[in-house]
Amino acid sequence: MIPHLLQTSSIILIAALGGLVAERAGVLNIGLEGLISVGAFAAFVAVRAGTGPFPALLAAAAAGIAVAAILAVFRLRLGANIFVTGLAVNLLSTGLLSLLSETLFATRGVVRLAADVPLLSQVTPVAIAVAVTGITYLLLAHTPTGVRVRVAGQEAEWLRVQGVDVVRVRTAAVLYSGAAAGVAGALLALRLGAYLPGISSGRGWIALVVIYLGYRNVFGLAGAALLFGVLDAVAVRAQAVIDAPPTVLLALPYVLTVIVFVSYSAFRARESRYRVPR
Repeated sequence: MIPHLLQTSSIILIAALGGLVAERAGVLNIGLEGLISVGAFAAFVAVRAGTGPFPALLAAAAAGIAVAAILAVFRLRLGANIFVTGLAVNLLSTGLLSLLSETLFATRGVVRLAADVPLLSQVTPVAIAVAVTGITYLLLAHTPTGVRVRVAGQEAEWLRVQGVDVVRVRTAAVLYSGAAAGVAGALLALRLGAYLPGISSGRGWIALVVIYLGYRNVFGLAGAALLFGVLDAVAVRAQAVIDAPPTVLLALPYVLTVIVFVSYSAFRARESRYRVPR
């Protein structure tokens, strides 16, 4: 149960950390769901082509960056609505990956790796999540780039006055989120040893919830992702002891996470309403 909990939390956390950087720059990346799927497919294809797991992670990051670049161009260069753009990325990923799967593997269903293909160890997702957490924290809190990212999301006009290209800063943040989501998808596919349609299974949306449930703080995100991992592990264990449809039990982590998020948001709104001004 503990390894499952940590692996699930790690994958969610990596995607959420990427989304956090984009969000702090002023761009809510609605396309995380699609980016996770793209990363999973790219890693799967790379391993099937004979690369090792770690080159496959790099391929997944590159694929995530490429698709995130599309979102950045339409949103930041052409001024498209961020919600429409993000949903378009999700829909494009679903259709494109289905087409590529049929072209490369002659099926739109589940494709498995050969039994002798080496997969990632159980500790690898956790180790990568710890590394990405540290990198993201250092980036946002202790580098000039991180300062520009945070200011771009709060006082973009001040950056423009200083001669900083805000679009470039936001584009870099979106690309970072694409790389992180791609890696998260790769870890998911390499953990399963297969690629299947809808492999992200709502994890991109949960990652968006985690960003705000973690109060837009790197370590807060880690706690929120761990909460989802606990709920998911409990749901999996409950299938063995509760006589209920498996689909209902597997949906519980998502439902409970949203309930917790809504309750937390309501609490914060009430707290701010009754806060005494200083």
